[in-house]
Amino acid sequence: MLISKLPQRERVMVLIAGSTGIRRSELVGLRWSDIDFDLRQAMITRSVWRNKLSAPKAKASRKPVPLHPFVIQRLCEWRKSSKWNGDDDYLFPSVRHNGEHPVAPDSILKNYIRPALKELKINKRIGWHSFRHGLGTMLRQQGVDLKTAQELLRHANSRITMELYQQSISEEKHSANTLAARGLLGDSLQSNSSALQERS
Repeated sequence: MLISKLPQRERVMVLIAGSTGIRRSELVGLRWSDIDFDLRQAMITRSVWRNKLSAPKAKASRKPVPLHPFVIQRLCEWRKSSKWNGDDDYLFPSVRHNGEHPVAPDSILKNYIRPALKELKINKRIGWHSFRHGLGTMLRQQGVDLKTAQELLRHANSRITMELYQQSISEEKHSANTLAARGLLGDSLQSNSSALQERS
């Protein structure tokens, strides 16, 4: 599992990104005052791109996002461990900038997440948006209705969510087709797949 291979700060970043689908600029823009530990939610009030503050992408993006109790617990632990744990401090501060700026999300991918994935023998190139897209796909697979998914992903309109749902349906069809082919062809499918891989 990816999170087991990551240090504490990076682990919490991935937990939030994967369970809420917030954008990377919103993730690094979070301050401790944005986290409501009692209501188990995060207020998305700012976006940070290359150390420049701005408002979230759209009005729908400013809605609070729910936080799972497991994530809340990890956040509590991280706050105790972090040198920068005041209300006005960033959740994920840059040590190099002495906590004045958030950490650069691309450096987290390069130095921690992608090496951890390589160690797990996962070769697919992952970006921060992959966590957001993955959440949308999981919501579709779990049968979550379109309106609820739109609210959770904070899409400006349902058309964006529908496009994501349609893409996940296509992926599900490919997976179902593979299962059907395995059932029909059995070992011969595996033999043919190996032969194709050797030729390529």
